[in-house]
Amino acid sequence: MGTHHPLRVFSGSANRTLAGQVVQHLETLRVAHKAAHPEDDSIGINEPVTLGRCTTKCFPDTETHVTIDQVVRDQDVYIIQPCSPPVNNHLMELLLYVDAFRRASAHEITAVIPYFPYARQERMAKSREAISARVVATMLEALRVGRVIYFDVHVAATQGFFNVPVDPLTALPALAGYFMKPEFQDAAIVAPDVGRAKFASRYAEYLKLPLVVMHKRREDDGKTKVTHVVGDIKDKIPIVIDDVIAGGSVLTQLDELVRVGARPEVYLAITHGVLLPKALDALANPLIRRLVISDTIEQPPAVQSHPKIAIVSVAELLAKVTWRIHSGASISDLIEKE
Repeated sequence: MGTHHPLRVFSGSANRTLAGQVVQHLETLRVAHKAAHPEDDSIGINEPVTLGRCTTKCFPDTETHVTIDQVVRDQDVYIIQPCSPPVNNHLMELLLYVDAFRRASAHEITAVIPYFPYARQERMAKSREAISARVVATMLEALRVGRVIYFDVHVAATQGFFNVPVDPLTALPALAGYFMKPEFQDAAIVAPDVGRAKFASRYAEYLKLPLVVMHKRREDDGKTKVTHVVGDIKDKIPIVIDDVIAGGSVLTQLDELVRVGARPEVYLAITHGVLLPKALDALANPLIRRLVISDTIEQPPAVQSHPKIAIVSVAELLAKVTWRIHSGASISDLIEKE
């Protein structure tokens, strides 16, 4: 192992299911490592990996209170907390945990934020705006977080807001794996706008499928309209790629793909399923066959059982990255590539 500091994994309240699965995969990796290297007597290698004990409470005045219920002195701590809705509550909970671990003398603290908050506010679109993603980075660094891990952030340049190591992971292998079936050999990867073309091109390369780009124009009423579709989509199954779906505006623009010749069976592969009520309503469109999302955000039972939604897990990838970081191994083949 590359460290003499025990590995400890904790979870906030946002997605304890994902954290539990990560711990299970980490334990499998630990057992395999021990079997392959019986001479390794590093601290913690003989101790099962379990989910750390901690408690989050919300006081009647809506203040958040966190406590760590075990010793973490001189240990390497990974706190898993996606900042999904309610975003501010989950972000504040994460910040409080980082502070609590630091005050409890943890050796190093890694903030694992599968869904990074305020990622779409990464620049000043007009004057007198906050660059909110930069504010989040500043708060985490002010609390002396040692490393940050996230999945498919909206703009890759967000990594530059940090002065500490950042590992930008992608859910592409998990999501693309869903479409590695014979029935999708005549499919095409669709970028919902020009800004997502580079992101979608990685899927196209991974799946060896053609790339199609939807061009849009903003109307006077603030809504966007598809003006034209670039690429060969005729008689192909469209697979629309994006990093996050919230209001689901992309779901209302799929008719244009069929109008220009695509098959009337649209699939979507989107990393983060924020899924506001109007997005779920839009899934009633008969053109939509399946929305595939990852488990970076924990979904309510209604979404988990939705007939048009499939959820794939990033837990194994996250466990591999965590294990390699802790053991001092390279993760270059696992992180997001541009």
